[in-house]
Amino acid sequence: MRVAAVQHDVVWEDRAANHAHLADLIAEAADAGARLVVLTEMFATGFSLAADRIAEPPDGPSVAFLSEQASRHGLWTAGSVPVRDRPDAKPVNRFVLAGPDGTLHHYDKMYPFTYAREHERYRAGDTTVTVTVEGVRTTLFVCYDLRFAEAFWDVAPTTDLYLVPANWPDSRSYHWRTLLRARAIENQAYVVGVNRVGADPKLSYSGDSVIVDPSGAALAEAQPGSEAVLVADVDPATVAEVRAAFPFLQDRRGR
Repeated sequence: MRVAAVQHDVVWEDRAANHAHLADLIAEAADAGARLVVLTEMFATGFSLAADRIAEPPDGPSVAFLSEQASRHGLWTAGSVPVRDRPDAKPVNRFVLAGPDGTLHHYDKMYPFTYAREHERYRAGDTTVTVTVEGVRTTLFVCYDLRFAEAFWDVAPTTDLYLVPANWPDSRSYHWRTLLRARAIENQAYVVGVNRVGADPKLSYSGDSVIVDPSGAALAEAQPGSEAVLVADVDPATVAEVRAAFPFLQDRRGR
């Protein structure tokens, strides 16, 4: 399956502007043969903690945008959206995966970023989600989840590809780049890390998006600071071959 990682800027809390801009980048990915196009965390608003102002219903405009783009181009689209799905609870940071036939899957970010007080505005999800996309077992995570290796380990036996959209600031870009490769190497699976560029009212972002193979090598890597559409092919057979040649997963203990 050909995967595209869209490293893009975000207009702060302006859904319409971001949807219009991203439509062109998704079309570029489709023209490159992508079957799955991954956008960043909170792709339509930026990583805003104004949850009460920006949260959408589960069928709101940003989820509708993903579905419409998936249908228009006949592929899968994915990105994170602030969603209020319960009137009596905080919203969630929801990673939505939309299929070309109207199918929708979602994962709610399990590890809110407490350092930035995300947990005060968004509630944590409680389960991992793996979806088979065109024969590729694909597990969804979001940004800060990347720091919690055990979450990735637990689903490794049934995962070929991890998706990690993010708003990860450039002050910690070394952590981002290192952890993406670590998650690929230790789980012997592909990892797609998709980070924004530009700046929000408080932070700047260098992107450093990358598609990593099960041995930790970068198949495609964006230049920092610039928008880019990265494209690479992922193959479950390669995952199986790497795991058969180096059967490290079977030696894990205690989980």
